[in-house]
Order: sequence, then structure tokens, then C-alpha cells
Amino acid sequence: MSEINWTNWLILMASIVVLIGMGYYTNKKIVHGSDGEGGFLLAGRSLGPIIGGGTIVATGFSGWGFMGSPGAAYAFGTTELLGNFFFGFSLVIGVLFFARFLYRRGVKMGALTIPEFIAKNHPGDERMQRILQGTASVITAVLLSVFLVGQIKALGMLGGSWLGIPLEYAAALMVLVIVIYTSMGGLAAVAWTDTFMVICMTISAIYICFQMFTDISLFEMIDQLHVIDANLVNPATANPYGSAPFQIFYLLPYTILFACVLPYQSIRLMSFRPDVKAHHVAMVVAPIGLLLSMIPFVGLYMRIKFPKLAVADEAMPMYLKHFMPPIASGLITLFILFAMQSTANSVLLVVSSSLSHDLRKAIKPESKISDKQAVALNQAAVVIIGLITMAMMLFAPPFMLNMIAIMGTGTLMASFVGPVLVSVFWKGTAKGALAAIISGFCISAGLLVFSDLGWIEPPIYAAVCSSIIYVVVSRFTRTDPVRSKYTEGTAHHHNARPLAH
Repeated sequence: MSEINWTNWLILMASIVVLIGMGYYTNKKIVHGSDGEGGFLLAGRSLGPIIGGGTIVATGFSGWGFMGSPGAAYAFGTTELLGNFFFGFSLVIGVLFFARFLYRRGVKMGALTIPEFIAKNHPGDERMQRILQGTASVITAVLLSVFLVGQIKALGMLGGSWLGIPLEYAAALMVLVIVIYTSMGGLAAVAWTDTFMVICMTISAIYICFQMFTDISLFEMIDQLHVIDANLVNPATANPYGSAPFQIFYLLPYTILFACVLPYQSIRLMSFRPDVKAHHVAMVVAPIGLLLSMIPFVGLYMRIKFPKLAVADEAMPMYLKHFMPPIASGLITLFILFAMQSTANSVLLVVSSSLSHDLRKAIKPESKISDKQAVALNQAAVVIIGLITMAMMLFAPPFMLNMIAIMGTGTLMASFVGPVLVSVFWKGTAKGALAAIISGFCISAGLLVFSDLGWIEPPIYAAVCSSIIYVVVSRFTRTDPVRSKYTEGTAHHHNARPLAH
């Protein structure tokens, strides 16, 4: 190994100690200090505005924000700046206008996961609600597990080149670390480590912006880009999001669905302390999101400095190699790995809980296991799912991973938009929710596989269709609300004051 690789190894080892230390702390402080599975699955509803806001932004701005978005800006121009801004804006919207509803309803019903929330939020007989929770859990596990495979491979590719080891070894190392701290502290460990990661990501964004804009001012950058290609400054299309310029605005509803509906994002909105106010969380999310939205400028900067890159996605690696000192380059690469980890750990926890908690509740809702056994089952699921997805990464055809990852998140949003987001304004029935989930899944997956539409359009069209189906089927199946043992559970925090504005 070269000296720089040894330096990178030392940097990585130090960060691993911090991450596992946070996992140990949250295990002792929160998981063991809470009653039941809520301490593991919902961090005992203990997140404050800083930790809660930090984990929301860290998960929203994953490795794509540092690797993919500069590449998109390099290839297509300023369109990507607006796209990244929409992500930050939507995270704030989710906190201000959706968190209160999800928190209140979740506390009232005792829901610990999004599939359980969907089932308990929709009236129907016990059998139908069990089918609903089981279906939601299986679809969540299937779609997000293949998305997790893509995240693990991305970690392995970047980590391997950074450390000077094969992709497979780097991926195994990253998965091992994620599994250790996630299985220790559950959502609390994920949230604490995410906050540590997003602080590092924010420092990187500030340092990168300082370097770029002290070298070339914003106005100079615009002028030079205009000379290279006027379409970089004033794009004639919305590529890579659509062929017509207006289609960039498709990204706004897409990102709102991302922030409010995807289980690994929305579960955080249920995990705050009862005294936390939504606008305090938004005050954390907004400035960090704005800073991270500046990262695509790297792609524009590199289009000026290296206009002939063969692969646009090399914009960030080449920038770090040529414009950052070795130590700074190593640290920022670690922080990019952090960005990827902040999504991978969240997805791992949600997939595991879908199987260890939701599927168990759906198959045997009356099963009696102790709180300690339930937590141990959830912890074991994290380990098992981590190993399975690692094996999937090793054997899955590489060319399928990107499309499957897109299909996973977009299709899951289309499936859950009715039962989760539309239910804020109009609550349907269990049969309506089930019909929406199945139709959203089929329409989005079908359009992605069999049509020539871009990656944003199929989930949006499917979300509209599944929302209509949710309302129509619910109206035709509406009867007097049925109360059952399955829907009467309440959380230990039932009397807690709900998240307020």
C-alpha cells in the first residue's frame, strides 16, 4: 500500500471507533432504557431537533448528492442545481406539514413501523388488516433489499479504490461496521451516527465551496460555461429528468413523496421526543440541506477545468485528486462514504423490521414473546439481512443494479402514497389501501420495465393512479368502522404531548 492508503486506513479506523461507540452508547442509553420494541425500532421516541433533523438530511442526501449529482451537473448543466434544491426543500416540507400528523397518529395507534401504521390507520376486519400489514411489509422488504444491494456495491466501489483493496473486501468491511452499530442501537444508533456523518458532510460542502468560489467567482463560472456550451447555463431540456424543460418540476412531487412516503425517511418523523416542535427541526434541516445542495457546482467547476472527461461521474473523484490536498481528499472521500452509509443503515433497519416485526405481527398477531426477545429478534434480523444483501451484491448481475435501485424507491413511493400521504387528508379503508399498494407496485414497475419513460415519470404516474384507486376502492368498500384487537394497541407514550408546530 502507498502512504496515502495507510493514511486513509487510519482515518477509516478512527471513524469506525466513533460509529461503534455511538452504537454502544445508544444501546445502553435508549434501547435498554425503553420498554418493548419501541426503543429499538423508534429510538424510544427520543430524538431531539438536532439529532432528528440531522438524520433526516443525512438520509435524504445520500451518496448520490456527492457522486451522482456533480456528474449530472457536468453532463447536463444547471438543471441539477434545481433538482438538488428540491430535495432539501421537500425535506423541510415533510417536517413542517407531515411530521405532526404521522407522529400523532403513530402514538395514538402504537405503530412502530410504516407497514404497521398503514394497517392500523385503515378500518377493516382483523384478517384484512393482517393481510394489509403483511403485504406492505413484503413489498417494503423486497423493493428496499435490492436498493440496499446497490448501496452496498457503491460503498464497495468507492471504499475499495480509496483503501486500495478489492471491491468485495471493502463492501464486506463497510457492511460489517453498519451491521454492528445498527444491531446495537437500532434507529437511535442510525440517527446518532447519521448526525455525526451529516456534520462531516456539511464541513465538506463548506470547504469545497470555499475552494471553488475563491478560484472562480459565480459570475465568472457562468460566463465560462456559456462559452463552452450555452445549454449548460440555460438548458433546452430537463435532462436527465425529462426531455421538455418543464419536466424538471416533476422532481418536486417526486421529492415530496421521497421525504414523506418512503419508509426509511418517514419513520424518522415518528421518532421525535413529544416536546419537539416541528419548526425547530426545520431550522436544522433547511440550512444543512441548502449547503449540501451546493455540491453539484463541483460538476460545473470541473466542466471548466476538465472539459473532456470521458465519464461524467468522474467529476468528483477528479476534483478531489487535482484540487484537494491529500489529507483533505481522504477525509472528504470518507465523508462521501458516510453519505452512502447514512442511507444504507436506514434501509437495512427498515428491511429488517419489515420482516422481524411486521411480518411476525401479520402472521401471528397474538404471539406472546417478551420485550427482550422481541428486541433480540429485531437485532438478529439486522445481522441476517446484512449478510443476505452482501451475498446478493456478490452474485447479482452488475448491469441490473442501478435500474433495480431506481425501481425500488420509486415503486415503493407509488405503492404507499395513498395509504400514507393521501390518508392525511382523507382516510380510506383497509381494502382501499391494499388495492393502492398493489396497483402502485404493478403500474410503476410495469412502466419502468416496459416503457421508454424517464426514471421520474413512471413513479409519479403510478402514484397518481394508485391514489385514485385508493379513494375509489375505499368509497365502494366503506362500512361502519370495525374495531378489533389488532387495531386497539396503544404505545407506551399514548399520553405524550404530540409533535407541535
